[in-house]
Amino acid sequence: MQQTRFLLDQKDLPDHWYNVVADMPNPPAPYLGPDGNPVPPEAMLQIFPEALVMQEVSAERWIPIPDEVREALTMWHPSPLIRATRLEKALGTPAKIYFKNESVSPAGSHKPNTAVAQAYYNKQAGIRRLTTETGAGQWGCSLSLAGQIFGLDVRVYMVKISYEQKPYRRTLMRTWGAEVFASPTDMTESGRHILAQHPDSDGSLGIAISEAVEEAAGRDDTNYALGSVLNHVLLHQTIIGQEAKKQLEMAGDYPDMIFSPCGGGSCFGGIAFPFFADKAAGKDVTLVAVEPSSCPSLTKGVYAYDVGDTEGLTPLMKMYTLGHDFMPPGIHAGGLRYHGESALISQLYDEGLINAIAVPQTETFEAGVLFARTEGIVPAPESCHAVAGAIREARRCKETGEAKTLLFNLSGHGHFDMSAYERYLDGELKDFDYPAEAIAESLQHLPKVG
Repeated sequence: MQQTRFLLDQKDLPDHWYNVVADMPNPPAPYLGPDGNPVPPEAMLQIFPEALVMQEVSAERWIPIPDEVREALTMWHPSPLIRATRLEKALGTPAKIYFKNESVSPAGSHKPNTAVAQAYYNKQAGIRRLTTETGAGQWGCSLSLAGQIFGLDVRVYMVKISYEQKPYRRTLMRTWGAEVFASPTDMTESGRHILAQHPDSDGSLGIAISEAVEEAAGRDDTNYALGSVLNHVLLHQTIIGQEAKKQLEMAGDYPDMIFSPCGGGSCFGGIAFPFFADKAAGKDVTLVAVEPSSCPSLTKGVYAYDVGDTEGLTPLMKMYTLGHDFMPPGIHAGGLRYHGESALISQLYDEGLINAIAVPQTETFEAGVLFARTEGIVPAPESCHAVAGAIREARRCKETGEAKTLLFNLSGHGHFDMSAYERYLDGELKDFDYPAEAIAESLQHLPKVG
């Protein structure tokens, strides 16, 4: 019988996070204040604990994982690496396809990998409450779980369209003790400002971030936690790629190409960054970020300084952006509806060191259904983007005869997304390529720097 599941022991859980900054050819572009000058690290202490601020600006290659965090991670890690032989057979491809299954966490996605770390460091700093935003809800669920593990209260601002589309995700957050509100709300100045302009706003991650940051900045007992974009968040996710490297060694294999969903960047950074270390050392591996064609920050955005939220409460970050007031359509991959991209991923993309593709919504669901029918797991809509990217390449291999090894990150399961699958199966889902003129209009409002 062919081995298709590659499992590590708990003792093989990584004991350090990998920091990609150490292997980047150029130092990261600094965060800037409204005056255009670099933001000193201490300015971030208003909403983050010192330990996370130090990780945010670190250039050390390896950062130790505290024992308490590793213990929490063993609830679901090491996660499985699986060879998708049934999918390979259905595609008739000579390619080998592996996936890292991050859907096995209690929250059903990769997001708890950083949630437990952030909750731990905030608890150590004497913080009692955390605020955050969430799109599809995977991050809100993850931080709610982490709050329970380390004894912190959690308030979640959930993007309104996802709040309405995914009621059971908000119920799961409440089950783990969190408060959940549909954003924009009338509870913050940011929310009230948006509602005054757009009373029927579907919300966006940028708006929800504004609300969560505003509340955290206004309370001494409260900090802000986020599930993507910033350096320390991507750092915590690198246990995914580190484990995958060990598991592929068990399989006697190494990937030619790696695919991951990419919205703010946590999933892509988690699996791709540890392999980027090999790429920086001369290994030939192609790293592909897969984004929605309706929110194409890498493939259609510009590389410029922009704020990370709608109301401009965050520092200016140099990133690929569609403009901070870009309002993406209400696609079902809510975790990818973000106007910008991680500064680290943006810089690597701008320097030609990683690749990116944009995939239409119906193609992603077609891929998700094929994966479910062959491998049994129903992927989250976000994860369907990675599945679609891998399937595209596997079909290309069928045409060329190349026997490539493909790896993708299955970021989460779609058990709370069945209404989206129902709409796809009923032929009701539509593709939406965001109009170039709308992107151009949004980009007119980028902050002026220098």
